[in-house]
Amino acid sequence: MQPGEVTQLLQAWRGGDAQALNKLTPLVYAELRRLARSYMNRERPGHTLQTTALVHEAFTRLIDTPRVDWQDRSHFFAVCSTLMRRVLVDHARSNGYFKRGGGVKLVSLDEARDVGHDGKVDLFALDEALTRLAALDPRKSQVVELRFFGGLTVDETADVLHISADTVMRDWKLAKPWLMRELDPERPHGSRLLARN
Repeated sequence: MQPGEVTQLLQAWRGGDAQALNKLTPLVYAELRRLARSYMNRERPGHTLQTTALVHEAFTRLIDTPRVDWQDRSHFFAVCSTLMRRVLVDHARSNGYFKRGGGVKLVSLDEARDVGHDGKVDLFALDEALTRLAALDPRKSQVVELRFFGGLTVDETADVLHISADTVMRDWKLAKPWLMRELDPERPHGSRLLARN
């Protein structure tokens, strides 16, 4: 694959070239499977979705999404990561796992990009906390989503959001304690303040 080939195909696809999508798919499929596998490793045992099904459902949603102004390869995988998160959340909701706990797998936030907590976190509770964070500070929510769910590095996150790596790290450091408070079962939800830069 030539440098920038994915970006060129994304832009051609956005421009209406249907063949660009056919050329793009084999170039990104292995990375999409890696992302999906990462997601599925965090899910409860016996989950009814398989890695391949998660990739296909996310890709179907991607195709059905109104035209995205693709920036580059990192942006593409960030969008796909978000779509995979939504597929899993929708799947859990449709099966009632939010209401009953449903054998939700708990993970250490340390396992996912050094969010910095020794306890276990319900991924569905994290999804809800990220929704609340987005209402307070959309950029910080995006940083957490891209790094935790998308597995992007600090530099990749900075590229996607068009901010500096230092800003990503500041947002990350401010979002982590806020999320820990929100995810603490002993505390009421809805923290009011989140420091801004």
